[in-house]
Amino acid sequence: MKIAVSSSGNNLDSQIDPRFGRCAYFVVVDSENMAVQVFDNESIALGGGAGIQAAQFVASKGAKAILTGNVGPNAMKTLSAAGVEVFVGQNGTVGEAIARYKRGDLQSTGTANVADHYGMGSAKSGGGAGGSVGMAGGGRGMGGGGRGMGGCGRGMRAAGSSINGSTSDGDEVRRLKDQVRQLQDQLESLESKLMKREA
Repeated sequence: MKIAVSSSGNNLDSQIDPRFGRCAYFVVVDSENMAVQVFDNESIALGGGAGIQAAQFVASKGAKAILTGNVGPNAMKTLSAAGVEVFVGQNGTVGEAIARYKRGDLQSTGTANVADHYGMGSAKSGGGAGGSVGMAGGGRGMGGGGRGMGGCGRGMRAAGSSINGSTSDGDEVRRLKDQVRQLQDQLESLESKLMKREA
């Protein structure tokens, strides 16, 4: 069975990218023989609909499960319609998440854990990694106030917090720190790619 993982890098040792629709890569692993395919996420720069496009892409590659940090409502509907099981709240490396899946340690969900337009901003725009942390109650956004710009849209909760608020503060702080680190890694990876293409 094929399992897709949202990733900040292009191998099993890469950190999971918490943003499903706007992750840097999708690593697709065959759970039977551990064969790995890596795909650039071409939806990363879309102004809207990235989650839906990413969900359609993952399904088109034959994945029957997606391991990621966060999934919005539109992507969740698309994945569910395609028969793809969704496992949110994942962190660590791609390989670690696959191992948890194969052991049966993960529980799938049919419910989005972030609102629409999650993850649209970048860490450089003043929101993204650090900016969303203090915005658990919502607000219209950071970095100019546009809906969802700068990493935190209207009604958005902080990255990694659960919809029902059941995670403890310590767990949430740890998860937020992990996500900040992952976003920083992803930003470095994207900047490196950009420099190579500009050279």
